[in-house]
Amino acid sequence: MEPNVQNENTEPKFKIVQMTVGQLAENCYLFINSQTKEGFIVDPGDEAARISVRVSHEQMKPTAILLTHGHFDHFLAAEELAKRYEIPVYIHEEDASLLGDPNGNLSLPFFGIRATLKADQTFAEGDTLSLCGYDFRVIHTPGHTRGSVCFYQEELGICFSGDTLFCESLGRTDFPGGNVKDIVASICKKLLLALPEDTVVYPGHNEQTTIEHEKKYNPTAPYMARYTKE
Repeated sequence: MEPNVQNENTEPKFKIVQMTVGQLAENCYLFINSQTKEGFIVDPGDEAARISVRVSHEQMKPTAILLTHGHFDHFLAAEELAKRYEIPVYIHEEDASLLGDPNGNLSLPFFGIRATLKADQTFAEGDTLSLCGYDFRVIHTPGHTRGSVCFYQEELGICFSGDTLFCESLGRTDFPGGNVKDIVASICKKLLLALPEDTVVYPGHNEQTTIEHEKKYNPTAPYMARYTKE
């Protein structure tokens, strides 16, 4: 996927490559600064070798791995890629413990494997990650997990939403740390009511969407009125 962020007569500032990986069809993203070729990897859920091939194909210079939350299907390839490119792994402080807990990160109950990972750095609500020439704001969106986040870049109008917001859907809340009230509040207050409607959303599963589309068709949208009064 290559969003056109300028008019057709100018070079795009960036490129986003979507790769669907693993048995749970998780979306891994490569964000690439088109001018410098520096980039970062969002949620490398599996298939490290395949991701590396695409990194090489794009002539990308990886600088970091960003995790939207601590479930195994979003980090299985992270350790191998971090070692290969000598780059840090980032996660929200409230989900850092999930990486080392095979039950909590669901690798043991789902597939009977003990997948673990240790993050190099943590972030919190409102932090800004300055990567590849752009500032990405961390939006803490608990509900799917306690430490679920979205990464938002205002200038480019893009948001990586992990398993919080999907196209016409939302993340599951029946796992440990999940909470349906929290995820509805996160989506309504911090995404649908806070971000511009033309923001392109890149979710952890399924196809991309926009804030405008989700304000019309997401099942949480009817609850927005409740949060405009707060």
